[in-house]
Amino acid sequence: MNKRGHVLNALLLALGLGFVIEPNLGMATARTVAEITVPIVLGALFPDVDTAFGRHRKTLHSLPVLGIFLAYPIVFGNLQYVWIGVLTHYVLDVVGSRRGIALFHPLSDTEYGMPTGVTTSSKYADLVTVIVTAVELAVFWAIHTYVVTLDLDVSAIASEAAAGIGI
Repeated sequence: MNKRGHVLNALLLALGLGFVIEPNLGMATARTVAEITVPIVLGALFPDVDTAFGRHRKTLHSLPVLGIFLAYPIVFGNLQYVWIGVLTHYVLDVVGSRRGIALFHPLSDTEYGMPTGVTTSSKYADLVTVIVTAVELAVFWAIHTYVVTLDLDVSAIASEAAAGIGI
């Protein structure tokens, strides 16, 4: 997907996740949407920084990079929702585009994708983005409802983790 698709995906996700985390039409939902929008959009755009250095869809489109963003809020107590943007960027590139990404870079340059995608210049790119986003929101809703709440206070987790490793 192109930058426009990743921004559309991130904005729709932030809006949808705001209602998943705070399911009402009040100020609490608006505050939640406002709180998570910037981190999710930044996370969604970050992997494409590799267009300026390295190799696009390899250098910053891999599981080790996602692991860093997943660990960051636990270790440092901030950037709580950036990993969602990074993860959904990967999903959009794997499912929504033809090319795929090198998930195991730097160990392997093999790009993984699915036959469901379209080219970034396709007239259907925005439609595919919205469909992928709807599926992502359904998955996040199920995780939030049945597995673990997505509005975790990671600062408390970070404090416990830091105390556990002596920081």
